[in-house]
Amino acid sequence: MKIQRRALTLALMATPFALHAAEPVKIGFLVKQAEEPWFQDEWKFAEQAAKDKGFTLVKIGIPNGEKMMAAIDNLAAQKAVGFVICAPDVKLGVAVNRAAKRHKLKVMSVDDQLVDGAGKPIAEIPHMGISGYEIGKQVGQALVAEMKTRGWKLDEVGALRVAFDQLPTARDRTMGAIDALKAAGLPAANVVDAPQAKTDTESAFNAANIAFTKNAKFKRWVAVGLNDEAALGAVRAGEGRGMKHDEMLAIGIGGSQTALNEFTKPTPTGFFGTVLISPKRHGYETAVFVYEWATQGKAPPPVTLTAGTLMTRQNQAELRKQMGL
Repeated sequence: MKIQRRALTLALMATPFALHAAEPVKIGFLVKQAEEPWFQDEWKFAEQAAKDKGFTLVKIGIPNGEKMMAAIDNLAAQKAVGFVICAPDVKLGVAVNRAAKRHKLKVMSVDDQLVDGAGKPIAEIPHMGISGYEIGKQVGQALVAEMKTRGWKLDEVGALRVAFDQLPTARDRTMGAIDALKAAGLPAANVVDAPQAKTDTESAFNAANIAFTKNAKFKRWVAVGLNDEAALGAVRAGEGRGMKHDEMLAIGIGGSQTALNEFTKPTPTGFFGTVLISPKRHGYETAVFVYEWATQGKAPPPVTLTAGTLMTRQNQAELRKQMGL
């Protein structure tokens, strides 16, 4: 009888631990603009990773610093083990790192690398992103190639840089594109900056519209920006001023649904192409990295940079199939 009681006592003592062990591992995935197609794609692939690896993904939009900090606290309350983050401001890096340490959460940044008070990348936070400058150069070189195909003279073309310079990767991308255009012979005086308030199509439209008004001497334009939405905003602004698709040439970055929607239109527009970067890698791999780091002690590489490929109306179906999209 005593043996039975002892066995029952041990079983009851073990129950809470068994229940705790059965709780699913939770990984957060925090993004600054949840409504953007790029982040929707990242979430989709992160959910695929969660299904494949057997953890629970917690998706949270963090449009500002206050909501970002609340989201990290929320993850801790849910007993998450770590999170992937694309912060609303990279200068919030110290706050992110401090909160993660306080709650004993593993943290990895994606897309935009977090920086400290001096503007230097925080080395202890692993990062997956792209080389913004090199991706930008790809955009510029693709614009040059298409202008040559069309017989455009570089000295007669205006180059619109839809700018969001407070984000380092945004500046890197647009300056890479402009530098490639200049290297091909575009006069520096032909470059027109159009600062946008946010990184969406509407803000780019408003910025481009002002720039076009002030620089009516150019009859043909090329446009570059941080993402597909920035490039498309410039195209829409040009269309509003009567520019036809053979007078405007824009190439975005991202390969998002925004670009795909433009490619499916029956008549080509000034949105010529996009440099496709892989939301699958950025969503799937970062989520797996954090999961394995938290559960197996396997730290991610300090920095992982992904490459891009030019996608147009002509090759988009084949290219997306190759990338598993």
